[in-house]
Amino acid sequence: MSTTDRRPALAVGTEEPGQPVEGRSPWRLAWDRLRHDRVAVVCAVFIGLLVLVAVLAEPISMLVGYGPTQQDRTGGITTDGLPTPPSPHHLLGTDNLGRDILVRIVYGSQVSLLVGVGAAVAAVVIGVVVGLCAGYLGPAVDTVLARLMDVVLSFPFLLFAIALVTVAGPSELIEIAVIAFFSWAAVGRIVRGQTLAIREKEYVEAARSLGAGDVRIMFVDVLPNLVAPVIVYTTLLIPVSIVFEATLSYLGVGIIPPTPSWGNMISDSQNFYQVAWWFLVFPGLALVLTTLAFNLLGDSVRDALDPRTEFRGR
Repeated sequence: MSTTDRRPALAVGTEEPGQPVEGRSPWRLAWDRLRHDRVAVVCAVFIGLLVLVAVLAEPISMLVGYGPTQQDRTGGITTDGLPTPPSPHHLLGTDNLGRDILVRIVYGSQVSLLVGVGAAVAAVVIGVVVGLCAGYLGPAVDTVLARLMDVVLSFPFLLFAIALVTVAGPSELIEIAVIAFFSWAAVGRIVRGQTLAIREKEYVEAARSLGAGDVRIMFVDVLPNLVAPVIVYTTLLIPVSIVFEATLSYLGVGIIPPTPSWGNMISDSQNFYQVAWWFLVFPGLALVLTTLAFNLLGDSVRDALDPRTEFRGR
């Protein structure tokens, strides 16, 4: 009796001629495409290392020998009162108060990831719920919620954020709330459009004919088919939230100094960048690389989940 050669599935687009193609689910296919995408792998490794650095901020601070707000009054300031350049004592140099920039960047990563991920998740949860209700519960509900989303999108972000933070006081929680408030409407629009297309599908009609309630149909039959676009949008929303947080901190309405944030570090460096380039370059580089990694990973996830795109194994 002949046996079948049960070799592992090859990467997408690399099947050998004449060999049978093993059936795979859409999620397995997306995973295979994603793990063979070199850009996605590099970005995922970078983000993983960034998360690890943020978690280990305190041990790193102890290893360096300085806290995020600790001033080095002997070796951290030149005789002219300027920041000292990178050296074995301060690997990325110091700021205008003699604080170690490396340690402050590490602690700033905690703020950026907490606010970025927290605001993105909050915006997606609100947007998914509102979008499902708008797309499924009929024209009356759709009209009200669609106009609500239009109103939210029409608010000037910075003016509203500055006004709210001035009244409530700056904090990470306020930043998350402000960013989520201005982001959920875009998610809601996407989910609403997808729900309008799905609600007339045969399996939804079958569930309705069997007596399933609206809530069950929305969250059991419709929502699972929206997971892919929601994952993609969440991945792309995180860097936007990180930039929003840095913008608020740069303007002085975000994280309260001396707590380090990449935004307030960049703001503090604007009077010293001509004589202390490292003061501006390293926090700015951390912000750029982080947002770039999340954006590229989001693009790769989108391409992996879309069967119409051609895999190139970048």
